[in-house]
Amino acid sequence: MAWFRKSKEGLPTQEKRNIPEGIWTKCDSCGEVVYGKKMEELLWVCPNCDFHFRIPTQKYIDLLLDDGQLEEYDIEISSLDPLKFKDSKKYPDRIKAAQQKTGKTEGVIAGMATMGGIEISFAIMNFQFIGGSMGSVVGEKIARAIERAIEKEVPLIIVSSSGGARMQEGILSLMQMAKTSALLAILHEKKIPYISILTNPTTAGVMASYASLGDVILVEPKALLGFAGPRVIQQTIGQDLPDGFQSSEFFMDKGFVDKIVNRKDLRDTVIALLRFMWSK
Repeated sequence: MAWFRKSKEGLPTQEKRNIPEGIWTKCDSCGEVVYGKKMEELLWVCPNCDFHFRIPTQKYIDLLLDDGQLEEYDIEISSLDPLKFKDSKKYPDRIKAAQQKTGKTEGVIAGMATMGGIEISFAIMNFQFIGGSMGSVVGEKIARAIERAIEKEVPLIIVSSSGGARMQEGILSLMQMAKTSALLAILHEKKIPYISILTNPTTAGVMASYASLGDVILVEPKALLGFAGPRVIQQTIGQDLPDGFQSSEFFMDKGFVDKIVNRKDLRDTVIALLRFMWSK
């Protein structure tokens, strides 16, 4: 009798076991599969290639700030719909969905905190909120964080992660570039330090404004950085682009950033810089 006609009775069977989600994590860069708890111990950094996974804003707050404590400001402000914009869904619906997903009103969290006992004005962008895009409210909250640094005469630290200006607000988004840059010029005149921390990704209007205006610019390894996408740049200049030209390492090689810092060393590096740059 052909084998495919044989009875399957009596054959041993094994129940399929489903592995719970999150037990293993595959690296987006090298493909290495790492045990989830091990990744947590490594602060979500691949042990094989040093690729830094994107982590939630709260994890950065816990990692950087003293006791993970942030006195949050400007919680009540959120975006309106000045252009009555609609793509696959209405802009207010997109905002509401992002608020429900993140539990936050907008794409940046800002307030007062301390690092190494030094008081700072602190802001961190939330990539989970519409790709960390910069609309009028994000720009206003960044502007207020800068103003608090000026008023209280304390250093400013901004952690960036963004896909750029928010298209649903058009020119109002782009105006935030000028507003925040002008305030940072005042901060510089006051000789108050500003440390900019770039994470994966930091691009477009955010990269072209406050993210690249720090007195010191720190960046995590292998982060995606840049203004426009590779295809747009290639079509504009009509030339082939070098491999990895929008990576942390390429920016470091060309002098656009000051230091590539592993996540585990980030807090100590920032505190050392604050103590060196700020004597008050």
